[in-house]
Amino acid sequence: MPPVPLPRLDVPVPADGLSIGDVAHATGLSIDTLRYYESAGLMLDPTPRDPGGRRRYTRNDLDWIAGLIMLRETGMSIADVRRMAELSREAGTEADRLVVLEGHRARVLADLARTRAHLTALEKKITSYRAAIEADTNADTNETESRGPHSPTPG
Repeated sequence: MPPVPLPRLDVPVPADGLSIGDVAHATGLSIDTLRYYESAGLMLDPTPRDPGGRRRYTRNDLDWIAGLIMLRETGMSIADVRRMAELSREAGTEADRLVVLEGHRARVLADLARTRAHLTALEKKITSYRAAIEADTNADTNETESRGPHSPTPG
């Protein structure tokens, strides 16, 4: 199977990797979230450590994290992300990964349809309010014009 393209973070990665703080800054994720991704089994491979035990993220780690961000931003559950990571660690699981991704796509499309319907309702409400405001403005203008410039203001 050809490599599956992952979203790519355009961040230079030195030979010794990036620190967790550098990755947090590059991705917009918190350090706690990065630690959680590792402890929850969402990373493809264990994050390498330097001799002092500090995490050092490689280009592959960064590309995987970019994919995790994309999946999470589209609403994929942690359980499904974990399943994708588990399957991705095993050769010959492409059909199983496809099932997970197609199920997720179906949920995204349903969410998108619901959001489009809400947007349509919102647009109708906005149009209605604009028409009401315009009608009120026109009524006020017509009332002022019909009284003439020196007519007393009612009230």
